[in-house]
Amino acid sequence: MKKKIAVIFGDGIGPEVTRQSVNILNTVARVYLHEFEFVYCLMGAEAIDKTGNPLPDETITACRNSDAVLLGAIGHPKYDHDPRAGVRPEQGLLQLRRSLQLYANIRPVTTYPALQRLSPLKAMQTEGVDFVIFRELTGGIYFGKKERDEEQTRASDECVYTRSEIERIGHLAFQQAQQRRKKLTLVDKANVLETSRLWRKVVQEMADGYPDVEVDYMFVDNAAMQLIVNPKQFDVILTENMFGDILSDEASVIAGSLGLLPSASVGDGVALFEPIHGSYPQAAGKDIANPIGSVLSAAMMLDHLGLGTEAEVIREAVAWTLKHNFVTRDIDPVNFYLTTTVGELICEYIGNKVPGQTDEQDTGLRGSTII
Repeated sequence: MKKKIAVIFGDGIGPEVTRQSVNILNTVARVYLHEFEFVYCLMGAEAIDKTGNPLPDETITACRNSDAVLLGAIGHPKYDHDPRAGVRPEQGLLQLRRSLQLYANIRPVTTYPALQRLSPLKAMQTEGVDFVIFRELTGGIYFGKKERDEEQTRASDECVYTRSEIERIGHLAFQQAQQRRKKLTLVDKANVLETSRLWRKVVQEMADGYPDVEVDYMFVDNAAMQLIVNPKQFDVILTENMFGDILSDEASVIAGSLGLLPSASVGDGVALFEPIHGSYPQAAGKDIANPIGSVLSAAMMLDHLGLGTEAEVIREAVAWTLKHNFVTRDIDPVNFYLTTTVGELICEYIGNKVPGQTDEQDTGLRGSTII
């Protein structure tokens, strides 16, 4: 199979973790006789520095002409700390979502037995956690009309949703629930917000078309609490843009590290895949960032392209590295391994090296300490 993949390294640690995913995809291509053509594009702070535009037209064109997009991370402190900045890296990401009509962000949350010690939750709460968040991506308060008065004393952000926006992501979430444990939870704030009342009305009507799916409804403040108290109760969570952004970041700590979780953004055309973490500029260039979120995003991309077997091998390789404590500094601050080392180990696993024959001493030399 031949596929063209647009690669956006982005900012901060984005280039480092994404390079590992590209290396792993090249290994998959070699082992399974595929051909992946990578087209490298600019977006974010790097694009602003080089072109003055957070999303150059060339990047939009390259993404539209590709089979999928692999993204690193977007953001830089020099823009985060300047409220007067007229151009920001995140504007590029929002514009790309609009340009590619990526209306659904899919964020799976799973736990690994080997990492239960890292979660702030007790083992009895995290064992067996496996749910997925469907976050609406192109509507709501992030895309609404924004105003600020000249005196800088009043500001507003408009939140707008339409029935069609809710229905299109709702169908994806219901269909996913049918393939999983047949339970869907709509998270809203229908006791206060008119947009949430529309979400609830539309989803209630849609539920009649999916009689095999159990649907429940939860206010966002309660959902934030339930994610900590009893995360195992969830299967598919459906919610609007801002709520999904916040809840998925909260859910990331259940697994033990923000660096572990992948995501997919899908719509009517080309899909985009990225780890949920930010650009983490403090770690940029140090070879210490966790590449797993990016690697698992690449696995989601292969699933999307119809290469399920190859995607599962990547997930097996990731599970193997975690089980044997071949992890980065965010997971083990003492005996940690470098970003590149973890990527190399995953490549070796996919390349059919017998895991049990991995040279522990050689691996230790490539890490931070000799184990």
